[in-house]
Amino acid sequence: MATTRFFLFSMVFLFCFGSAFGGVLFSSLPRTLVVIASPKSGAVLKAGEDSLSVTWAPNGSLPAGGDRNYATVKVKLCYAPVSQRDRAWRKTHDDLSKDKTCPFSIVTRPYSTGKKESFDWVLQRDVPTATYFVRAYALNAADNQVAYGQTIVGLFEVEAITGRHASIDIAAACFSAFSIVSLVGFFYAEKQKARPSTSPPQ
Repeated sequence: MATTRFFLFSMVFLFCFGSAFGGVLFSSLPRTLVVIASPKSGAVLKAGEDSLSVTWAPNGSLPAGGDRNYATVKVKLCYAPVSQRDRAWRKTHDDLSKDKTCPFSIVTRPYSTGKKESFDWVLQRDVPTATYFVRAYALNAADNQVAYGQTIVGLFEVEAITGRHASIDIAAACFSAFSIVSLVGFFYAEKQKARPSTSPPQ
């Protein structure tokens, strides 16, 4: 009897300890948001140049008043499974406090009950080359995730910035040309100073 009580106490303690110090589990969240992103399946977008449009709204599974505790919507750009392989820094974890699937924030907005909303986002310059999807979290007043939605189809790719921009090359060429002209001018001036005077004596 004592052993059984100790076992039950231990289980309750572990559950409470995990709830207090762990994060929200993704597997516990209802999928009550519909999320649509503008890029077509297989589209290739360029970081720092192209943009995407995201739309989100409550889906039909949400009963009346079921979103009364939704305070905020946070939309994120997420790595697709194919771009997570052999990359621990992108690893998916059920505990959202440890999850690294969605590192890029697209927009955070107050939740509008029952309304469809959209946002246009220019891809940040630091987004790396990978395959992505879009996910939206509904958060409560305590800033904890309580529901989610994500694009079902339409994985798209982002091509990271590589090499130098033309403006940088032009600026570098101008500075190089100015340096050469300045150097030539300096040597010419020094040569003129060193040349002996040919003026007749007074």
